[in-house]
Amino acid sequence: MVAYGPFEGQAGVMANRLPVFEHMWKLLTQLSDEAVLNKRYLELAIITVSLVNKCDFCIDQHAPKLAVAGLVLEGVETLDDLKAYPLLTEVDRLVIDYAIAVSSDWHRIRDKVIEELRIHFSDAEIVELTWRIALCGAFNRFNDVLQVSA
Repeated sequence: MVAYGPFEGQAGVMANRLPVFEHMWKLLTQLSDEAVLNKRYLELAIITVSLVNKCDFCIDQHAPKLAVAGLVLEGVETLDDLKAYPLLTEVDRLVIDYAIAVSSDWHRIRDKVIEELRIHFSDAEIVELTWRIALCGAFNRFNDVLQVSA
């Protein structure tokens, strides 16, 4: 878990229910160890979802990971700032749009969206991207409700 990042506060809260802690951290570390999705897109999706949900904890924890993955979002504090950020690639923008859709308009995603993703991502990458977006939304709620801090 320590290798995954500075999430001691979150892990400490989860440890109040050992099966949650054990399974969640095993899942996260295994996904990290067996990464199929480029870290840039994963972290960009997590930042996007966290901006949608206004989860400052997740934004603070994942912004440095995104920087390590090659994208420093200087001056980005809102979803509008992110969408207008000039250094984003076409694929970055696709990931952002998909993360927003999965987070707030999932019931309207149609085949065309998945077809666009398949131009750039394998099925395994799309599954991981979708799962991590949905999971991040759950983490955002968990962290905010239980006032998790670093």
